Amino acid sequence: MGYRVVVAGATGNVGREMLNILAEREFPIDELAVLASSRSTGDMVDFGETGKQYKIQNIEHFDPTGWDMALFAIGSEATKVHAPRFAAAGCTVIDNSSLYRMDPDVPLIVPEVNPEAIDGYKAKNIIANPNCSTAQMVVALKPLHDAAGVKRVVVATYQSVSGAGKEGMDELFEQSRNIFVGDQAEPKKFTKQIAFNVIPHIDSFLDDGYTKEEWKMVVETKKILDPKVKVTATCVRVPVFVGHSEAVNVELERELSAEDAQKILREAPGIMLVDKREDGGYVTPVECVGDYATFVSRVREDVTVENGLAFWCVSDNLRKGAALNAVQIAELLGRRHLKKA
Repeated sequence: MGYRVVVAGATGNVGREMLNILAEREFPIDELAVLASSRSTGDMVDFGETGKQYKIQNIEHFDPTGWDMALFAIGSEATKVHAPRFAAAGCTVIDNSSLYRMDPDVPLIVPEVNPEAIDGYKAKNIIANPNCSTAQMVVALKPLHDAAGVKRVVVATYQSVSGAGKEGMDELFEQSRNIFVGDQAEPKKFTKQIAFNVIPHIDSFLDDGYTKEEWKMVVETKKILDPKVKVTATCVRVPVFVGHSEAVNVELERELSAEDAQKILREAPGIMLVDKREDGGYVTPVECVGDYATFVSRVREDVTVENGLAFWCVSDNLRKGAALNAVQIAELLGRRHLKKA
């Protein structure tokens, strides 16, 4: 037997990926409902490559009673309205927005890192999916933390425009085309030109000079991995359509050679180690698109600190950073708590 599953936000980048991944992983579904706002009601969406199509229903009018779980990709404002309604009706919400991530009564889950934390979901019947840049980093940090204890992390991100939704992808495409033909490349979605440029600014600025995106990486890593870990981040938007990259520097409690770190990462769940010290012996965003794995390359020792390591980390942000992680949470929820006879 399978589950009665809702995908809310089915017309967005992440919602479509959720449907693709549910189909690819043959998630046990007895009944599927796809929801969006009123402007998309009645449109049809594909269920991966199964050939099946589903008609979009208006989330405002949908009754979640009797449904097992809902994967939300509808943004914080809509989530604030609908997540409590779904949860109260007995439908467990797996939320991709930032709304509930730091709520102490809501588990923040990356299944390869802290699967046991899901056991606390019944407090609100809501489970939070982390920020895209956090998700891939903690997958890579977890095996190193288990082996040698992560004390401090310094990370610089190179985040694709798909992290800003369809508008971000459209802006990169349009600006690139305009520049080639000599037209103006005025920014709309981003604060500065994104084509052929990088922007050291994602989300709003906080009083301490960090951005909210950088703050998310700090607090979410602590909640998922270990509250004692110190984290500082610089988050940068780059002219890449899909795939986030990160340059990660780690200070460990105990000595761990680059060779031993490579062996540990090679065996770790969710990680693909591609680390040949030669031209092209590493993974870039272009190669990671459409893949489930978090790719790690360029593992090396940092001699400027005691017990230091540095590495390069790449993942498809629409997948592991959002949709895949949500589906993995759904799978974990099913195995541990919603077992069907």
